[in-house]
Amino acid sequence: MRRAEWGALIADDEPAARRGVRQLLTAFPEFAVVGECRNGAEVLAALDVAAPDVVFLDVQMPGIDGFEVIRRRTPERMPPVVFLTAYDQFAIRAFETQALDYLVKPVSEARFAATMKRLTRQLRTAASSSRERGIVVTTSRGATVIAVREIDWIEAADNYARLWIGGRSYLLRQPLRVLESRVRAHGFVRAHRRALVRLGGVRELTWTGAGGLVAVLTCGVRIRVSRRRRAAFAAALRSQAC
Repeated sequence: MRRAEWGALIADDEPAARRGVRQLLTAFPEFAVVGECRNGAEVLAALDVAAPDVVFLDVQMPGIDGFEVIRRRTPERMPPVVFLTAYDQFAIRAFETQALDYLVKPVSEARFAATMKRLTRQLRTAASSSRERGIVVTTSRGATVIAVREIDWIEAADNYARLWIGGRSYLLRQPLRVLESRVRAHGFVRAHRRALVRLGGVRELTWTGAGGLVAVLTCGVRIRVSRRRRAAFAAALRSQAC
């Protein structure tokens, strides 16, 4: 079975509509449903908790509608959005919000497949671009690109990852397990379940008085190496030095 690469959030106040999208997604195993929402308030909360790579967003929902979700979150902080609606009258407004696509319910399998093809192409292009240029993170001043070679270590933060460069950190909307596959080729290795360390930034390995192993980074940070990862971590470090 192919492992899912991306997470999808489904937002619609109608249970039947949510089931329909979930069923359509079964034809695309590279996507996993990470959450379902009934209204805009739930979507705003789920964007932080589930960190989806795409949102299938109903236009008309009770309270906060789909457009208001994007306005409050801001388009820059939204993942790709595929609007779902029973009406075609909102199409122009939807694309003005930089939506990837606009699907009128009921959605045919062929129409959905065309959307998924565009979405997959966009996600792969973004991932490839990030690998070449660095990692794009959002700050209070906008988006910035961080060169992978400048990162000292990466810490898990629920469904986010915190990238550390010296004493500064940047929050990335991506789980550590997903980010690991992107940075592994750049010399990052797991120190423990919640931390990735760039081997080139390790100054030394040292034992603690309690018998624990610690990686001391050139920036001065000390990262614990878990017992089950000690042998692999030490071997990777030796290989890096050769």
